[in-house]
Amino acid sequence: MQDGRRVPDKTHEVEIDGGYKVFVDEFGTGDKVLLCLNGGPGLPCDYLREPHAPLADEGYRVIAFDQLGCGRSDKPKDGSLWKIGRYVEEVETVRRSLNLGKVTLLGHSWGGWLGIEYALTYPDSLQSLILEDTCGDMPHLISELDRLRAALGPETVAMMQRHEAEGTLDHPEYQAAVTLLNYRHVCRLDHWPASLNRSLDDWNMDVYGAMQGPNEFLYVGNLKDWQRIDQMHRITCPTFITVGMHDELGPACAMRMRHALPNSTIKVFKNSSHMPFYEEPEAYFPELRRFLSANA
Repeated sequence: MQDGRRVPDKTHEVEIDGGYKVFVDEFGTGDKVLLCLNGGPGLPCDYLREPHAPLADEGYRVIAFDQLGCGRSDKPKDGSLWKIGRYVEEVETVRRSLNLGKVTLLGHSWGGWLGIEYALTYPDSLQSLILEDTCGDMPHLISELDRLRAALGPETVAMMQRHEAEGTLDHPEYQAAVTLLNYRHVCRLDHWPASLNRSLDDWNMDVYGAMQGPNEFLYVGNLKDWQRIDQMHRITCPTFITVGMHDELGPACAMRMRHALPNSTIKVFKNSSHMPFYEEPEAYFPELRRFLSANA
């Protein structure tokens, strides 16, 4: 352990297209590979790596990496790089460079969108797929986020829309509304874990803004029209969908994926929002282990 963090068994520096380098952490030496794709985009992998690294003690080879533009990996200023298709190729380069073979891919939030796109592009590389707190239809998600915002009341919504129209998102009253939404629908713990705060403190907002938007409840980036629901029937590997009852990417989003994926199951964590592995670990990890033992 180092500063309360588990030290990787190996750390790799993988060169991707363009000569850029991404840093990959590896835990364990098992034959079954769990490749974790964290959310963001532009977020270091700390928050997803640390709760899942102990699965290495149960025979899994756990892989997590800082995607291009964040954490220890290179941070180029070329805005044309922040596209989901390029990130798909980055994941495949990591898989091949480390000779991972067929993997179980665990994608959380933005990592789930990336995981869906990867599964459609490289289906033969997957043993199974885990889609956590994510969606397959961005326009539908945006309508769900509008519903969550509406619960703040019409005056607050009008205030938020005014600041969004005027570009004054740094105004304290707007930030207060976003903070409330985050504590309702991103992580409902009174005190957020250190690994989550480390990731948030090192967020590359250039990547996030280009692809998603300025915050979790305003999607205006290049992913705002992304949807793969009508293609997800092509993903035939065993798929496990998890979602928190209070999630920003909530049960309605999860059910659309469940109906689209022919070989999928779903679990709703009743006391969680977007981080069940922190909010309800006693419920989350037994369900994850059950799926992995049967399908990894």
